[in-house]
Amino acid sequence: MNEKKNKVASELFEMRDPKYAEGQRNIIPTVDPERIIGVRTPALRDYAKVLSKEEGVKVFLADLPHGFFDEDQVHAFVISLEKDFNKCAEEVETFLPYIDNWATCDQMSPKVFKRTPEKLLPYINRWIASDKTYTIRFGIKMLMEHFLGDRFSTEYPDMVTNVQSDEYYVNMMRAWYFATALAKQYEAVIPYIEEKRLDDWTHNKAIQKSIESYRITDEQKAYLRTLKVAKHNK
Repeated sequence: MNEKKNKVASELFEMRDPKYAEGQRNIIPTVDPERIIGVRTPALRDYAKVLSKEEGVKVFLADLPHGFFDEDQVHAFVISLEKDFNKCAEEVETFLPYIDNWATCDQMSPKVFKRTPEKLLPYINRWIASDKTYTIRFGIKMLMEHFLGDRFSTEYPDMVTNVQSDEYYVNMMRAWYFATALAKQYEAVIPYIEEKRLDDWTHNKAIQKSIESYRITDEQKAYLRTLKVAKHNK
């Protein structure tokens, strides 16, 4: 790949950390190692803040797919800074089909969504119904971030339960969702585990992540251990 392909890539290469790049290549296996420049996340966030104020940001956001993973990260961070809900949602929907890894998916967290979550639900419904791994994962993540508090309803864990996927990164997010839901809405969510409404793999992984959480009491952890299934289908 040409390091001077564009201004953003060129500037990112100036911030690269080769050792960090090696670490990233090990933990993000779905990304071609050649696409990882190796810029640390705090530097990417700072760069995104600067880029978001520049006139050329629109050109960058429209230049999809990006050549490098680090550009995808910057793209996610720029979107996360957008203050207009409609514009932000449009940018998210444009970008989601190009996400090919858990890190970019999970680190994209638009602040405006937190302020207007009621406008987010129609998008979440659409994302969860997608056939793209990281679009589904992002939809579940939005349910986890914005609908496990005062706006909680059992219709939301129902949505996550109804997701049928063989994709590891989808089911890991489903497990993460239920572990977080148990921490925040234990009484409402424990029946999903007791009644084994999830596939075996996700069920066991949700219990594992719950047991690892400091937000789950020792008594709850002991009970959850009794709910593990002996075999799973993954």
